[in-house]
Amino acid sequence: MKLYAAAAIVLLSHVAESFVHPTTTTVSVSTLSSTAEPLVEVNNDADEQKKQKRQQLKQALLSKIGSPSSNNFISDPLLVDPMTKEPLSLSLKGPILGSNAGVRLTLKSASDSERVFEGRSDAYINLLEPISDDKDEKTSVSTSPILASLLTLTPPPVRSLVANISSNSDLEYIPMRDLFTDPSVSFAYERGWRQGFAAAGFPGADKEFDLAKEYFAPVIDKKRSAGEDNVVVDMSCATGLFTRRFTTSGEYDRVIACDYSDSMLTEARRRIRADSDIASSNTQLDLVRCDVAKIPFKSDSIDAFHAGAAMHCWPEIEESLKEIHRVLVPGGRYFASTFLGTYFQNVANLEKTSNGGSDVEPSMQAFQYFPTVEGLRDLLLNAGFDDDKVDVEVIGAACVIIRCEK
Repeated sequence: MKLYAAAAIVLLSHVAESFVHPTTTTVSVSTLSSTAEPLVEVNNDADEQKKQKRQQLKQALLSKIGSPSSNNFISDPLLVDPMTKEPLSLSLKGPILGSNAGVRLTLKSASDSERVFEGRSDAYINLLEPISDDKDEKTSVSTSPILASLLTLTPPPVRSLVANISSNSDLEYIPMRDLFTDPSVSFAYERGWRQGFAAAGFPGADKEFDLAKEYFAPVIDKKRSAGEDNVVVDMSCATGLFTRRFTTSGEYDRVIACDYSDSMLTEARRRIRADSDIASSNTQLDLVRCDVAKIPFKSDSIDAFHAGAAMHCWPEIEESLKEIHRVLVPGGRYFASTFLGTYFQNVANLEKTSNGGSDVEPSMQAFQYFPTVEGLRDLLLNAGFDDDKVDVEVIGAACVIIRCEK
């Protein structure tokens, strides 16, 4: 324990330092559609022409993502306040200058003017928390990525110590969530990290995408036959490994990629910009920062919902699955891959040993350890899916493929 105490002192000094000298970060922001026309700089000195051009561009951008509501304000047909589930009005703010300049987007609750969210066309929509949130509430360790990664790699006693201290401070730490806020993890994700999942039996991104597309096909074909647009969500999208495949497939009218991590979404946006096939795609692509336990979409609005190698990283697993069931349309489909708990047995054993032989409380675990297929089925049934519409399959040593229909 002396070692843990010493580590705790060092780590806590980092915490204190982060509050005394906070790191300046970019404002969390939003994405419109990736298919929006490039923003062209107006090279005319006439103020009136600039003003008219700016207004035209604003209206064009709003038309990409918004539609008039019964209350005569522009709203996205899907996005809602993650807490109240009420519609969000959309407005553009700030000058449109430069050929590659992003446009600031403001989303305001229809009934509560204090709940305001922001975004940017060259980044993502931040629906994780409103900008006007009470400053007395806890701040996630994810706002300090270096500290987040250090804490995830420390033994449970140190994690618990920080968590206990943070109960009386502004700091909140959840290992399975905050590890992926580290920029180094985002950088490594498609540079060897994700490829390592093959040892557990994961079929590879191309094959997994084909399995998901095949499972989604009936509901997508039904919407297409009815002449209606379809929507697929890629939850916990990480660096956009599957997002890019959904977008360039030509099968989906709108793709919404979601993640909790700022650094993952930043890397995803970088890769999207570099993909010429996405630039020429007619699919509307939006990136959204959010919590899967508080999904910011209308009920019964999503046709297909994908979560690749993600569920084991969701701290509030029960609430998250219930939210997925809520947002799916009747007949909508959920496809996911995750790890069976046996894959993390060494990690779980090390945590228990480091914790003096006692079980680590779930909030301090590195991952969700799903012990059995039956246990996973129970989670899905409790979320609202019917037994005859749930399929849980194990591939290889510990890769779980989940298919559910609402």
